[in-house]
Amino acid sequence: MMPRTLLARTFLLLAALVILTTTAWLSLFRYIEAEPRARETAQLAASAVNLIRAALFAAAPEKRPALFSDLSRREGIRLLPAEADDRIEPMPDSRFHKLIQRELATLIGPHTRVAAEVDGVSGFWVSFRLDEHDEDEYWLILPRERATRSIAGSWLIWGLLALLLALAVAWLIASRISRPLKAMADSAKEVGHGQCPQPLPESGAEEMRLLASAFNTMASDLERHEQDRSEVLAGISHDLRTPLTRLRLEAEMSVADEAARQGIVDDIEQMEAVISQFMDYARTELGETPVATDLAALLSGMVERLRQRGRPISFTADDLPDLPLRARALTRAVTNLIDNALKYGGGEVSLNLKKQAGEVWIEVGDRGAGIPESEAERLKRPFTRLDSARSNATGTGLGLAIVERIARLHDGRLELLPNPGGGLLARLVIACRT
Repeated sequence: MMPRTLLARTFLLLAALVILTTTAWLSLFRYIEAEPRARETAQLAASAVNLIRAALFAAAPEKRPALFSDLSRREGIRLLPAEADDRIEPMPDSRFHKLIQRELATLIGPHTRVAAEVDGVSGFWVSFRLDEHDEDEYWLILPRERATRSIAGSWLIWGLLALLLALAVAWLIASRISRPLKAMADSAKEVGHGQCPQPLPESGAEEMRLLASAFNTMASDLERHEQDRSEVLAGISHDLRTPLTRLRLEAEMSVADEAARQGIVDDIEQMEAVISQFMDYARTELGETPVATDLAALLSGMVERLRQRGRPISFTADDLPDLPLRARALTRAVTNLIDNALKYGGGEVSLNLKKQAGEVWIEVGDRGAGIPESEAERLKRPFTRLDSARSNATGTGLGLAIVERIARLHDGRLELLPNPGGGLLARLVIACRT
């Protein structure tokens, strides 16, 4: 149930802290405010009782009805005699009403009763006697609102505004914490895809500055090491291809035996293929910018060229819009998968282009022996081949590693799966971003 992002989690925790703190302060305020409000309510009721007592003693009997009528009209106060069979509904059993009851007993007398309803009539009912020795009891009926607690609307509005302000500040704090971390995560993703991200701003808190500085240094070192590796491989390629060309020429001119000459040429071609694979492995992450590409047309052209070379491959494709792709790198990856299928799979080779749940699948299937499921991840590592293929393998074990790198460049992955009906199904998955 917890959100996944750091921003949402931090804001949720800060919001919970603000709400709990506000609730605690409100509860404390209500607890502290209950006693003075109850005392004020009881004093108002006691004052009304004392006025009624004074009026009853001072007014002439014939003027009392008019007095009571005037009090009821002006102040909402009524007076009724208490009866033994009155049906009394007590006040709610709350601390506030208990405080009112205790304060009235102190101010008016120990025989004072407080009720919320008598004989079905709602109000703030307070009983009293004219004096301590009088057995007759009367009900003073005040408006019910005088015995209830209410919070002014203005207080609620100000409290709501304060809560919203606190939540806005909490969001600001959470975003300031998560923003540099999200930027670092995006930069780390670019580094993982073999790209060089823009340096992170080294600002903010000291810990964030140190972290950004360390990340920038790491990214710079990785870029420099990658450039050094590419330069070394390019130098090796250049230095080796020149003597290999001379060896090929020497073999063509000096070796009289046709079989021996062809064997030498084949060995030289194999060495050149190995060098080309090294260069492909070094170049898969360099230089090319994604451009809108018709992937179905790109793969169809590859299949057509293979068919012209006598390598029939079945091809199917779903309708897809143009996608931002590195066309040369993707061509290299699919070529490697097809070459592996033709070299080790044998039999029918198929190439399928599908769109599945926001992804694009490029599947190359063969009918060979396949690979054990436990070996699938290991074969994606550089310089790795399946044991059964090593005795007659002519490659370097970089083909699938190159495909894996190119898949990561497109926010995708390489999957090696059993092909339904037998064989291996190599699935190159790339993100479908239109």
